[in-house]
Amino acid sequence: MSKQNEERLPNYGGQALIEGILMRGKKFVVAAFRAPDGSIRIESEKLGGINQTKLARLPFIRGLAILWDSLSLGMKYLTLSANVQTGEDEKIEGASLVFTLLLSISFSIGLFFVLPSLLISLISKFFELSSFLVNIGEGILRLFILILYLWLIGRSEDISRVFAYHGAEHKTINAFEDRIGMSIKNVKKYGLAHARCGTSFLLTLMVLSVILFSILGPMSLLWRVISRILLVPIISMVSYEVIKWMSDNDDDLIVRSLAYPNLLLQKLTTKEPDEEMIEIAITSFNKLLELENT
Repeated sequence: MSKQNEERLPNYGGQALIEGILMRGKKFVVAAFRAPDGSIRIESEKLGGINQTKLARLPFIRGLAILWDSLSLGMKYLTLSANVQTGEDEKIEGASLVFTLLLSISFSIGLFFVLPSLLISLISKFFELSSFLVNIGEGILRLFILILYLWLIGRSEDISRVFAYHGAEHKTINAFEDRIGMSIKNVKKYGLAHARCGTSFLLTLMVLSVILFSILGPMSLLWRVISRILLVPIISMVSYEVIKWMSDNDDDLIVRSLAYPNLLLQKLTTKEPDEEMIEIAITSFNKLLELENT
């Protein structure tokens, strides 16, 4: 049955944590962790702040608002998941949370936007390239750095486990959206990819940046770097809308074809989970459904 002819399900999402999974709904967020003693710990909170404002509903603007909120929640619960494993009680909130997020965002912009600009500027000193080829070459370098970065961190044993939890999160949401019972047996058979994944957002952002930057005219290295930094928020807003549109229309063959590279890249950020990981995902998701429906 097509999405136009059936009752649309809520767009739930999630994030892999350290030995845990965060699930997010419209009103609540829930995280479940596997403690060192094998027990499952559950934490939840009601969404507030920017989620209750008009910014979270305005096209394009909502992309930045939701992205910032998702990053802050993700960082908060990622720290909590680490604390569960170490037994510490270190909190990250307020000014320290904002500083950590800004540092993380700065690192990402530096790695994926500033570094390719510097590299293509260096390459252009040895080869005579038009401004169009410089911009295209920069985009290719950006995509290469993204793929290389994801591949390299995935080789870490700890990150590999996080990626397996990422796979468990996707499987659980896929099962829910297929309207099937939440059992380990049922969830286990579903695929690892999902249209609304953050990995898809990253690739879409990279591709759109290639398109946008390729039409910019020649400029000095300084202005090239400045333009990349200033345009990142705009590209992020557009990328969010593109991902949302693809997810809402994924029963269309053309849309599925356009989204296929996004799903393919998720092979680098998801791994097949074991049953205990799937249990964590189901526990987190069931608790979320319970809270959302109260």
